[in-house]
Amino acid sequence: MLPFNDPFGDFMFSFGPVFFMIIFSLMVVTILVAAVKGISTWRHNNAQPVLSVTVKVVGKRADVSHHTHTQANNGIDHSNFHSSTTYYVTFEVESGDRLEFKVSGREYGMIAEGDVGKLTFQGTRYLGFEREKRAELGR
Repeated sequence: MLPFNDPFGDFMFSFGPVFFMIIFSLMVVTILVAAVKGISTWRHNNAQPVLSVTVKVVGKRADVSHHTHTQANNGIDHSNFHSSTTYYVTFEVESGDRLEFKVSGREYGMIAEGDVGKLTFQGTRYLGFEREKRAELGR
């Protein structure tokens, strides 16, 4: 019997391992870059002084991410839906400069636009907000 005449030769056997090595390397590099960036931000924030300034809350927003995971089990597809919400609050200092920080859902619910108080932060790290004057309703 004659061997199968493959027009590509052993292309898939020689390219396949190289392709998977490239993908694996890209994943490792991506993880390392994210880790270095996170450590750099953490170190930068730790080197900054803890500041408390009088601010007014001028904005709030929520960023909702939706994730779908599909898994096949015995020929049946099962989909899992998941969403996560990240909360942000924008504060304005007396000079008119604005600072936006990521806050917990609990903090987000307790803070209202128009509130005035003391914002405590360190670099880009939100540490807390103590309300001194509640926002006026009906504005």
